[in-house]
Amino acid sequence: MAASRPFQRRRLLAMVAVCLLGSLLAAPSATAGPTSPRAAPAGVAAAPPVPALHWSDCGEGFQCATARVPLDYDHPRGPTVALALSRLPASDPSRKIGSLILGAGGPGESGVDTLRRIGRFLGSEEVRARFDLVGFDPRGIIRSTPLRCFDTLGEAQAALAPFPFPVTTPEEHSWVRADRTIARACAQRGGPILDHMSTANVARDLDLLRQAVGDRRLTFFGVSYGSYLGATYANLFPGKVRALAVDAVIDPIAWATGRGDQAHTQPLFNRLRSAQGASATLLEFFRLCDRGGPNCAFSQGDPQRRYAALARRLLAEPAQLPDGPVTYADLVGFTFLSLYDPEEWPLLAESLQQLDTLTRLQAAAAARQALRAQLGASQQEDYPNEVEGQPGVMCSDSDNPDHIRAWQRAADASDRRFPYFGRLLTWVSSICQPWPGHDTDRYTGPWTKRTSNPVLIVGSRFDPATRYQGAVTLARLLPRSRLLTLDGWGHVSLPRSSCINDHVSRYLLTTRVPPPGTVCQPDVVPFAQPAPQTQTASGPTEWAVGVPPVLRRAVGG
Repeated sequence: MAASRPFQRRRLLAMVAVCLLGSLLAAPSATAGPTSPRAAPAGVAAAPPVPALHWSDCGEGFQCATARVPLDYDHPRGPTVALALSRLPASDPSRKIGSLILGAGGPGESGVDTLRRIGRFLGSEEVRARFDLVGFDPRGIIRSTPLRCFDTLGEAQAALAPFPFPVTTPEEHSWVRADRTIARACAQRGGPILDHMSTANVARDLDLLRQAVGDRRLTFFGVSYGSYLGATYANLFPGKVRALAVDAVIDPIAWATGRGDQAHTQPLFNRLRSAQGASATLLEFFRLCDRGGPNCAFSQGDPQRRYAALARRLLAEPAQLPDGPVTYADLVGFTFLSLYDPEEWPLLAESLQQLDTLTRLQAAAAARQALRAQLGASQQEDYPNEVEGQPGVMCSDSDNPDHIRAWQRAADASDRRFPYFGRLLTWVSSICQPWPGHDTDRYTGPWTKRTSNPVLIVGSRFDPATRYQGAVTLARLLPRSRLLTLDGWGHVSLPRSSCINDHVSRYLLTTRVPPPGTVCQPDVVPFAQPAPQTQTASGPTEWAVGVPPVLRRAVGG
């Protein structure tokens, strides 16, 4: 999606998952609406039929298929929806263990694209040799039967507020009007899928997919929102777990209901305390930049104080650059995005340096354009339903306050406690206040089922989107689980550390978890080495995971 200016102001829906790359197209039938199968014969107990998968080649060694699953599991022989799947076959099928199914981020991101992008790099060579790797678009998302509330992607994007997040009271009013416009459109045009997009239903789909690929028990790796899918599956189907690993972990209680009276007073991402994770990671960026000296372009003086002064200036008046103004909200938006991947921190530092000095306006614009290109990604669908897809899931899953004043109060309080990111990550979920969908089959706990095999839980100490405490909490909840820690930075730990990769790969192959208290170090420490002289603008790294597509539009991706 091209932009006419580097920091095109689009609304941020900031929960983590996987950047979307690749050009894999699922079978056309995957985007069809619900259909009704024949009724079950008299005297036969109704049960959801296991989908029949017919794999076909779709280029570069990948295969595609479409599965049909019940729209409503209360009526398992009723109308169905389509799921788009992709598969990278095991490189050594003679030793194949089974299928490793991936849970993508978001919510609202494509597992088909996720597999296409990272399948050849996932885990060890032995993992790729002994498992078919399978990705799928969850119900309601992208190529599966989608929730679509507008005629075109352009119409959907036009309904969004024209800035990344509201800073002033008039902007808050504009943001709320945009929420209500989208909600009305979905109430009028969303169709049956609107009320059947909860993660619990995706977990039920996942169990049918497990059976469809012929596995007695599930082998699964989920990241960011995919960790919530993994936790839900583990508690709905505890006896069907072979190996279930989750990374960049969401606290499931905070996501679903909150604790005490939080559901009435605290919006979703405030319960997750995502702004706390983002603030802690930003402080690490400042610390490592300062320690890196000449290896960090923004290290002259005190980086933290310089950033605060830059933010104050942009809050008072946008910076005027040759390709358009840059606002305070733009600064916060692209900073938050950049914190996902420590490999992008030198490029963030260069962009901040040029924006702060404004002595070389063309260089400032070029630095922002390079950062935008690194963080952005293309989507091959004509109408990826990013505007509707994420709220379709998160608002179905979570309890939220009844009145918009709760978001206003929470945004003010959070921004005082966690500067810059408090407002951004509060207003992410405000669409849930008027959201018309309601899935009565969602799952809200308990989260303490004993699984047939141990669950591996991976967390990074400085994750800007899903803070480390989420991994700690899930490990305490699940009786048969083991916490594996990255003493490092970024959203999703697996690509940051060969130590993490080795432990996860061994677990997937053998179901054996690491020793208690295992802590891994990152392979790369930001600013410890000089930055490359030339920063390429060829797109995100293969593992720049967890960047929501709507958030990417905040930097013009």
